[in-house]
Amino acid sequence: MIVRLAEERDFPGFLQLAAQVEHWFGPMVEDPGFHDAVHGHIRRSAALVATSSGPDLLGGLLFGGRAPVHHLHWLVVSRQARRQGVGRALLDDAVRRWVRGPAGIEVVTFGADHPGATASGARDFYLGLGFTPAEAADPGPEGGSRQVFRRTVD
Repeated sequence: MIVRLAEERDFPGFLQLAAQVEHWFGPMVEDPGFHDAVHGHIRRSAALVATSSGPDLLGGLLFGGRAPVHHLHWLVVSRQARRQGVGRALLDDAVRRWVRGPAGIEVVTFGADHPGATASGARDFYLGLGFTPAEAADPGPEGGSRQVFRRTVD
């Protein structure tokens, strides 16, 4: 697996990843706002992808913010690559590239009562990477609960 900065040629791969999680996060593939966000992150060199020898992306990440608070805007791992360290590799690379401690990273993920909280593994994933659950966030576009998770980087 190789983690690298995303390029415009990776845009279709981001849409493929988004299609795999729309049932949890709401429509993205046809959403011009999502398209703009991905293109913007790519232009700002604030997007990463995980690749292998195959044509499809293993995962993608959109990152932002500045010290003292950084934001993990979007992180998706393809179905076939989940639970194989792809998400951890993407986040580790983002921290190495863009975070200088002391700082914090915030991500909004499913609330504990959201159907995707267990099925996606997102909450356990972030807990395993040292994030701590914090306050509730606004509901997601599909109406499900969301919660802020934070991690400190020294």
